[in-house]
Amino acid sequence: MATIEHIRHFQEELQQLKARLLEMGGLAEEQVRLAVKGLVDRDRDLIDHVLTNDEPVNALHIEIDSRCFTLLALHQPMAIDLRAIVSAVKINTDLERVGDLAINIGEAARRYAQHPPVKKLIDIPRMASIAQTMLRDSLDAFVRQNTDLAQQVLNKDDELDDLKTQIFRELLTYMLQDQSTIEPALDLILISRHLERIGDHATNIAEDVIFIVSARDVRHHAGET
Repeated sequence: MATIEHIRHFQEELQQLKARLLEMGGLAEEQVRLAVKGLVDRDRDLIDHVLTNDEPVNALHIEIDSRCFTLLALHQPMAIDLRAIVSAVKINTDLERVGDLAINIGEAARRYAQHPPVKKLIDIPRMASIAQTMLRDSLDAFVRQNTDLAQQVLNKDDELDDLKTQIFRELLTYMLQDQSTIEPALDLILISRHLERIGDHATNIAEDVIFIVSARDVRHHAGET
């Protein structure tokens, strides 16, 4: 039977794990913000900073996985604690992929900056803002084990999808009217897809929160109650 000291140590380790996940989420979110800012401002130095600054996210990814496996091996948690740690492994992967998507946005932004602007960028920054909010709220929901906040994240996903479709249609019109816009417009379409994927990773985290708290799997039917 676990002693009080053992339980206290486990809870401290679990809190540290959550803090590291929040830190990693903050780093990944900042990379996305800077990549989109670099795109909008056509700031090549900022874009280069994003492209060479993925090491902190990668290092945390390795550290968090190690923490999760150590907690599972040493403490053999049950019920809600077990679900929290197993979900932390998945969330860690989602955040690492968000970091990768920020790099992809940076690469597309660097290519885009070599061409004249296709149009004033309005919807892509809106998409970025929604995706960053979803990511922040999903991690907040994880730390607080708040299923209402997690559900709010799931509800925002459609807004992101609609903006991506709108961007595609608008840029398609530009490409049909002027062949010289095809290459840069395709990069903007690619960036909108990357931002949608970031929203998907935030949605994955929100679904994990609902699973942790209620042991209910809401994947593939997130809109159901």
